[in-house]
Amino acid sequence: MALNKTKRKNNELKVALAGNPNSGKTTMFNELTGSRQHVGNWPGVTVEKKTGRDSYQNYSLEVIDLPGTYSLGAYSEDEVVARDFLTTGDYDVVLNIINSSNLDRNLYFTVQLLEMGVDLIAVLNMADEAEKKGIKIDKEKIGQLLGTPVVETVASKGRGIDSLLAETVQHRDLSEAALKIDYGSEVEDLISEVVSMLKEFDFTSQINQRWAAVKLIEHDPEAVKLLEREVGVSKAKKIKSLIAERELKAEDDFDNIIIDKKYEFINKVISESVQRPAADQEPENVSDKIDAIVTNKYLGIPIFMAVMWGIFKFTFTLGDPLIGYIEAFFEAAGGWLGGLLVGAGISPLITSFITDGIIGGVGSVLVFIPNIFLLFLAIGILEDSGYMSRAAYVMDKVMSKLGLHGKSFIPMIVGFGCNVPGVMATRTLDSKRDRIISILINPLMSCSARLPVYVVFAGALFPNHASTVVFSLYALGIVMAVIMAGIFNKILFKGERSHFVMELPPYRFPTLKGVFIHMWEKVGAFIKKAGTIIFAVVVLIWVLANLPLGVEYASAQSLIGQFGQLMAPIFEPLGFGNWQAASSLVFGILAKEVVVGTLGVVYAAGEGGLRAALTANFSPLAAYSFLTMVLLYTPCIATLGAIKSETQSWKWPIITASYLFVLAWLVSFVIYQGGMLLGIGV
Repeated sequence: MALNKTKRKNNELKVALAGNPNSGKTTMFNELTGSRQHVGNWPGVTVEKKTGRDSYQNYSLEVIDLPGTYSLGAYSEDEVVARDFLTTGDYDVVLNIINSSNLDRNLYFTVQLLEMGVDLIAVLNMADEAEKKGIKIDKEKIGQLLGTPVVETVASKGRGIDSLLAETVQHRDLSEAALKIDYGSEVEDLISEVVSMLKEFDFTSQINQRWAAVKLIEHDPEAVKLLEREVGVSKAKKIKSLIAERELKAEDDFDNIIIDKKYEFINKVISESVQRPAADQEPENVSDKIDAIVTNKYLGIPIFMAVMWGIFKFTFTLGDPLIGYIEAFFEAAGGWLGGLLVGAGISPLITSFITDGIIGGVGSVLVFIPNIFLLFLAIGILEDSGYMSRAAYVMDKVMSKLGLHGKSFIPMIVGFGCNVPGVMATRTLDSKRDRIISILINPLMSCSARLPVYVVFAGALFPNHASTVVFSLYALGIVMAVIMAGIFNKILFKGERSHFVMELPPYRFPTLKGVFIHMWEKVGAFIKKAGTIIFAVVVLIWVLANLPLGVEYASAQSLIGQFGQLMAPIFEPLGFGNWQAASSLVFGILAKEVVVGTLGVVYAAGEGGLRAALTANFSPLAAYSFLTMVLLYTPCIATLGAIKSETQSWKWPIITASYLFVLAWLVSFVIYQGGMLLGIGV
């Protein structure tokens, strides 16, 4: 029943993946498309859009991964994207990914899609988990009761994928009649009258009219908007008045009746097609046993902190030796290439541009690829295993005391990778209040762009405690985010509270394919950034370090030196009042990796490399104060742009940039001056 369907060749199919969160939809998408993926944004919005390609026999498939949603009654903005695509999108068939071990919840969305008349294949995914629980599913019976093809799969193991693809190409246009649920005489009479009025008023939308009538009776705001757009406000008012009149005479709310009847139908489907073991015969639930420990009210947060510390210990223990090799490579390459250029008679200026600018600047950022690689490997494993949902659950009590809920912690976790998708992830939150607060605190999450700064400073100034120092910065970011969320809740949104029921998926063994795809996306983005934005900024810094003509390279008399000296007094009380540090922080607003790139250029990464230069110019206390400033101060331009896009206002990015700079300065001041008073910096 896809609308606006474009003409495609007979061997081309456009396939949408839709389903509840935690149904294995992303794993299915990765299994179908592998590395043939493209990540962008939906037209007009910044919700992430994943598309990929697959082939089967002589068919070419374009696969679209829709945001996870529990129903077509969209509340959060990413759910709106899924709903809009399903009701008006250009696709041939929907693969409705269903968690086989949680049919009661998942089939509600399936029933809604079938009522709408969507060309749908029900995909009973995670069939192995249902089998482990002793659940036996008669897929033929389910298909008969739902009136749609049903396929069993285990996407994480590639099981059933060929059968699914065969069913998909066979049913490119199912043309099945929409599922009809009997809502009882009272509601059914009203549905008939509303459908008659829709026909009378020339409701020309290709959306199934019975489904539209049900959504109008449910007072669905999107359905009301569509009706007013199609038939006009005055005619729409007549339909709304009819519904309101009938509601006054009804014994129960129509909303409740419709929901109850849907679940009655779902329960009938399950009772006739699913066999569950008796309660005393249910297999031992390993997930519940693990959760009894990791979500314990006393142990949950300490375990989460220990896991985070373990990630950084893993990252540094394996990554530091590799960094040493890459640093040695860039130093050798710079020396060899510099000698080659001088020997060839190339001008000193061009030689300096290549060795000091490109190799010294961009190279000082690229050396941290091993750490970025290992960090996202660890995070990918935690996400795919199901532990990250537990982290949100554990944080729920802390967040609820601030008027938020555990789901607000999910964008914060996303922010560990990059603050831009972290800000975009706030679209999963239902209320504007939660979105705004989560957006304001998201830049306090230490993104991967800051990691190169942490690694080079921690390795140089804290060689025996590098992982602990970096872990403390991530922990400090979380603590400051929690504190600021409480302050914003008191100041901006007094008296408002959020409520949320959180679903914990079962633990799963991460798939190598899924983890490596996730990891490569992030590492690839880092390399691309180094080759574009960081390269451009490093070239600019090199130019400023050579002007005015005739000055010594990267000296206090150069333009960047003069600019740094102008800004340095602001940071003097924080322990790093030198012009090099000041200029690196200012340029770091363009992209946080540029902090390292700038230092690599202005210190010329001379004898012993950048780490040696930092050891000579920073005390350990001043270095930690500097790292705190990098953690907390004004986010990069891309993040500020994302905030502007999400809030549709310049007010919030300006507030974010301003309050974070002040907060960073104050916290760094307390750390440095407090340390000096205690004799730590002496």
